[in-house]
Amino acid sequence: MNKSRNRYALWGMAFTSTCVLFFASSLRHFLYQSTAWDLGIFDQAIFLISQDKPPISSFLDAHILGDHAALIFYPLALFYKIYASVYWLLMIQAITLSLGAIPIYQLAKQANIKDQLALTLSGVYLLYPLIFNLNLFDFHPDVIALPALLWAIFAAKKRSLIGFIIALLIVCSCKGILGLTVASLGIWLWLEKNYLYGAIAFILGSSWFLIASKVIIPFFTHNPESINRHLSRYSYLGNSYLEIFQNFWLKPGLLGGGLFNGTNLGYLLLLLIPLIWGLKPRYLLPLIAALPALLMNLLANDEGQKDLLHQYSLPILPFLLLVVINTVAAQKSWLQRPRWILLWALVCFFALAKVGYFTNRYLSSWDTWQATNQAIAAITTEGGVLTSAEIAPHLTHRPLVKLAVNGSENLDLGQFDYILLNRRHPGWESSPALVSSFLTKVEGDRRFQKIYEQEDVILFQK
Repeated sequence: MNKSRNRYALWGMAFTSTCVLFFASSLRHFLYQSTAWDLGIFDQAIFLISQDKPPISSFLDAHILGDHAALIFYPLALFYKIYASVYWLLMIQAITLSLGAIPIYQLAKQANIKDQLALTLSGVYLLYPLIFNLNLFDFHPDVIALPALLWAIFAAKKRSLIGFIIALLIVCSCKGILGLTVASLGIWLWLEKNYLYGAIAFILGSSWFLIASKVIIPFFTHNPESINRHLSRYSYLGNSYLEIFQNFWLKPGLLGGGLFNGTNLGYLLLLLIPLIWGLKPRYLLPLIAALPALLMNLLANDEGQKDLLHQYSLPILPFLLLVVINTVAAQKSWLQRPRWILLWALVCFFALAKVGYFTNRYLSSWDTWQATNQAIAAITTEGGVLTSAEIAPHLTHRPLVKLAVNGSENLDLGQFDYILLNRRHPGWESSPALVSSFLTKVEGDRRFQKIYEQEDVILFQK
């Protein structure tokens, strides 16, 4: 009876979390707060795959596999064949993030933790601020890798070889860079004396990373150096991966300065505080698997990699939770009663999760919401569109969408059938001056005529 009750409670938690996360991300999208980077990029690519067309992103001007070698987009396109809607991605994201609670419970039980405490740890996972915040940040295939990593760990401990390999293949299909996490997972398993599973993970992960970075991404971008496009985040360490590697040994001061600074201290506090009650040095070995993601975040000069808002910290979370599980199993955690653990999780959630965005930031363009809806309804064909980053994800079921953002001033307007701009709320990487300059150009172009204007929302059609 207790097992059945716990199972219902666990699935009830996951279902409730799915509903909350899906509602939150859908409401954000409904309020025109999602953006082209990255929801628009992925929605357009998956839509084109579902239509049996080459998934060339008009935002990236490249095949979607040239972005991060995310093969997972192809099976995701099957949902779009049923009905093409961006809400599939938001639902899949909510489901996969919530399903992570299931392997957390299984791992806790595997460590001989009592049922109530195991359920509590699943709740701690669901209340970890990154889960809610990342769910709000558009859509990223990385979220599918999160429960897959947890299942891979569970399968390795259970010696379920087929389940382990399937889980690792899912992780790798989400992003080429995750091959490094899989390889590091193999190193940790090897140190745990799980030699077969460790070797499989290391070989699979390192092989996939090399294939993705040296074959797939260069092939689909037609640029052998395309993998270097992220080097700007580490430019202070060198101008190439080889130079960065050399500087690790020849100029340790550069590395030290990149690692030990106030920004990184703040990031580590954000990352660790929600789980600090269950982190003890003796049980930190699983964090070996998190080192690639953690080091990349610490060394980057991009602040987006040092918060609980973006996807970059996601590969670290499973291994932090594994440390907590091991600490709790040894009865060495600072908090041991479920009520106090949940109270701390709730305090951290409301302190760090961006629930408050719905009362201020996400209502910033509410005054033009109805006009934007009406303008979008007037776009009746799949012709090319020029618009803002916030409107774009509502119009990406077409081959061509471009953004009216800084740097786009010289775009050829003739390639578009529609131009939709919001003068009152120009959007991400735009300004009233930029919108005005586009309006001046379009109004002077005889190919276009204004078909809608209301509340500073203006639509032109060719």
